[in-house]
Amino acid sequence: MKIQALIIACIILTNTAISQTTDSAIFYFNKGIVEKDAKRYLLASTYFDKAINFNKQYTAALLENGYANLAMHKTDVAMRHFVNLYQLELTNKAAIKELSTLYFSYHQYAKAIELANKCTDCANSERIIAMSSYHQEDYANAVKGLLNVIAKDATDAEATYTIGRSYLDMELYAKAVPFYTKAISLDTTKNMWMNELGLLFYNLNNFKQAANYFIKATDHGYPVTNDFNENLGYAYIYSGQFELGEKLLLTILAKKPGNKDILRDIAEAYYKQKSYDKSLDFCQQLIEIDANDAKALYQAGLCFQQKGQKEKGQLMCDNAIKMDSSLSGLRQKNDGGVGL
Repeated sequence: MKIQALIIACIILTNTAISQTTDSAIFYFNKGIVEKDAKRYLLASTYFDKAINFNKQYTAALLENGYANLAMHKTDVAMRHFVNLYQLELTNKAAIKELSTLYFSYHQYAKAIELANKCTDCANSERIIAMSSYHQEDYANAVKGLLNVIAKDATDAEATYTIGRSYLDMELYAKAVPFYTKAISLDTTKNMWMNELGLLFYNLNNFKQAANYFIKATDHGYPVTNDFNENLGYAYIYSGQFELGEKLLLTILAKKPGNKDILRDIAEAYYKQKSYDKSLDFCQQLIEIDANDAKALYQAGLCFQQKGQKEKGQLMCDNAIKMDSSLSGLRQKNDGGVGL
């Protein structure tokens, strides 16, 4: 009888302890809710921590603690609570939704896709999957998903841009252009997008539009570097704005005196635009730097041929080929050759 009484007493004490622990957890949880509703998130998180200490499986407290820490931008702490909640309840949609977003923001794209696929009816899941696919270089699935995203929300500038960027990365430049254009119209602050659209137009040989978007990018704060000015300078020249282009390129050349690549590119650009006298000027500068520059001599010969001085030009090209036999492949019978 004494043993039975002892067992019963132990059971009563255990149940009492459990009851007290549960009551304490609920007490601190409710205090946390009051503070969270009042937007005193730090104090709210402190109370939720106490509730969880009394009951490690208190899923409601884990969830609310996650939300409180998100409100304070303490994403590491928030993620820990959502992970603990997800481990307790693998089907908890609130935890899955928040974790998919957090994993995406932490660039853990495989995990973001895994979680988002478990909550396909969550508001942001399709977007997270598509954007994560882009970052994993799965451009086909990225475009497919993002087209659905912008069909539901035509004002989503980043999704629209990412479609364009996906096409760019697939080298489908013409397909990329309308999505870049739309994205920039939705968000006029993205100077990087403007510069990329300028490069797209450049690759599509639409140099006037390329120059327009390069300028638009700088108007919105895009940093002006030598590489940027080179792109803009050549876009100006190829679109017929010779003075603007030459001024920019000569500014770069002044910083890199004797840079033969820039001189050669300017000569080629002018040749392609049928400005043969200007092309000759830069060929002459190349020859002055290096009298054995066969390519510059050949380019000059082509210019003279295009200007009607066939014999002089042909002789120069022949001499250039003697200096560099690889240039013979550039010779064309009908029009005196093409630029280098």
